Amino acid sequence: VAVSLALAAVLLFVPPLLKNYGVYLFSYWLVFVIATMGLNLTIGYAGQKSLGHAAFFGIGAYTVAILLKAGISFWFGLPVAMLGCFGIGIALGFPALRVQTIYLAFATLGFNTALWLVMRNEEWLTGGTFGINNIARPGLFGLDLSSNLKFYYFILGVTIIMCALLWKLLHSPWGKAFTALRDNPIRAESLGVNIQAYTLLSFAIGAVYAGVAGALFAPLVEFIEPAPFTVGASIMMYLMVVVGGAGYFWGPLLGSA
Repeated sequence: VAVSLALAAVLLFVPPLLKNYGVYLFSYWLVFVIATMGLNLTIGYAGQKSLGHAAFFGIGAYTVAILLKAGISFWFGLPVAMLGCFGIGIALGFPALRVQTIYLAFATLGFNTALWLVMRNEEWLTGGTFGINNIARPGLFGLDLSSNLKFYYFILGVTIIMCALLWKLLHSPWGKAFTALRDNPIRAESLGVNIQAYTLLSFAIGAVYAGVAGALFAPLVEFIEPAPFTVGASIMMYLMVVVGGAGYFWGPLLGSA
């Protein structure tokens, strides 16, 4: 409890004391906390190997950026990004039904590489290496969130919501099924756990978290191009989970920092 209160105090009261760049770094940290919470579910709780998480991060960022440039609201782009990541996450989960361990890691790595090539080469859609600039920050109930501090508190609010949803999920029968899938899939299946469905869901829900993070990342940095969504970025996210403690709920906070 004391650690939680100290962390809450830091997140709430330290950023206003910082200059713009310090506030920006806090926002950047929280974006990666959301992204790695999803990856922690996939690899830490469900025991799957994924080196393609940055691809979903990029899908979220590009979806919001492209729709904003087309004059469509962030609040429409965010659920579109989430639904897109959920669907593609399920599709990426299918190799996990056939291959495991290092072979699954290579399959997800290949997916990340393919999607990065689309981001780089399809200039008509993504802007290619020139990227998409002047990405506007959203408003909320008429409140302008364009300043770094206001947008930080918005990201903090989204982070708290995503943390609460994941906590509830992990303490539900679904969470027990995910850990059973990680610890002993044969025994889990013998006890009636649909391991195929939960394998797919572990990828899909993890992908949604990355999509939400990407949707926040685009207006945070106000310019995106393919570089932040490479295989190297996926490996970095994987390391964040490992350093923070795979399967430890607060691990993404530590690893992302």
